[in-house]
Amino acid sequence: MSDLTLRMGAGGEPVGGSFWEAVGGRPTFERLVRAFYVGVADDEVLRPMYPDEDLEGAIQRLTGFLEQYWGGPGTYSEQRGHPRLRMRHMPFAVTPDARDRWLGHMRTAVDTLELSPLHESMLWDYLERAAHAMVNRA
Repeated sequence: MSDLTLRMGAGGEPVGGSFWEAVGGRPTFERLVRAFYVGVADDEVLRPMYPDEDLEGAIQRLTGFLEQYWGGPGTYSEQRGHPRLRMRHMPFAVTPDARDRWLGHMRTAVDTLELSPLHESMLWDYLERAAHAMVNRA
């Protein structure tokens, strides 16, 4: 009997290490988050949730959170404590419409990364679940 080897795709490289390492580390997550915020910039529902004076802070927080979640450095928790995502989002009206807009911009951003099918699927599954969990208003 042989060991099972999980690969990126048909004939692809074996999966190993953290997701964060496998997709390219911080630069990949920075590209993801910056591409996401390009979409948010013109969104009349989401943009008001991000004050101009803190937009770069929001970009850094989301980048740090995602890279930590996916196996990168623990800088987010070191600087901000436990993520407590639902609590941190309570001041904002995260409606089903806001969730869907967030997912739309994130879908566009994920597509810019050109990840392997396995990594894309894993990332997107998490983002969808997280977005649905953040809804706090009808």
